[in-house]
Amino acid sequence: MSKPLTGPLCTRDSLAAQLGEAGLRAGDTVLVHSSLSSLGWVCGGAGAVVSALLGVLGPDGTLVVPTQCGDNSDPARWRNPPVPESWWADIRASMPPYDPRTTPSNGMGVVPEVVRTWPGALRSAHPQTSFTAIGPRAAEVVADHALDSQLGERSPLARLEALGARVLLLGVGFDSCTAFHLAEYRLPVPQRADNSFAITTPRGRVWTTVRDVAVDGDDFAELGAAFVGERPVHHGRVGAAGTRLFPLAEAVAYAEVWLAEHRAGQG
Repeated sequence: MSKPLTGPLCTRDSLAAQLGEAGLRAGDTVLVHSSLSSLGWVCGGAGAVVSALLGVLGPDGTLVVPTQCGDNSDPARWRNPPVPESWWADIRASMPPYDPRTTPSNGMGVVPEVVRTWPGALRSAHPQTSFTAIGPRAAEVVADHALDSQLGERSPLARLEALGARVLLLGVGFDSCTAFHLAEYRLPVPQRADNSFAITTPRGRVWTTVRDVAVDGDDFAELGAAFVGERPVHHGRVGAAGTRLFPLAEAVAYAEVWLAEHRAGQG
């Protein structure tokens, strides 16, 4: 016998009302990190969540989500799970190249996947750390995402910062706060590493390697706790999920100082 469903019951309208109470405004440009399961039982699933977000933002607002593809990477670095070294060459030779139109996101949750396929959605070009946006600023947000700037100055994060975007953590913690990665690129001596992936070029599919900043979010939960303790963050509740809403630029500026202090000696 199946277990009875647990709530609360969330509808598109109840979600929209609570998102407004949580501080989301019409006309916002907002980067959303989300967990569908944290909300309760959602009538209409992830589609209802996306519809509610777009409804609150209105025609002048822009919704942005991470649609990353961490599996398009060097198998030598895979840890969850690792694969035999004897497979590495074959994986590098046969990994499907990134296609912003069809490559599914990986490990981002259900809501970003719905946004990725939503009518009018636009997606950035990075084969591992793409973002997808819907709204009047979508093209500006996703344009010119450089292969050697996963989450840096030539990524949608820097454009969101310039646009005065806010971040909404919807049922997730600061360990999911992608914006903090932008601060890593601004450390005095950021760590760097080779980064490999499959892409399509005018010559066809190629496996390529670029030099980029080595991103690491292992201390982001600690960073987020410090940020909440020292900066204004709007707390709310949507369904059963806690929410945090804050300006992206303020989070990045705080993280630049905090990471420089707490990662001293790295380089």
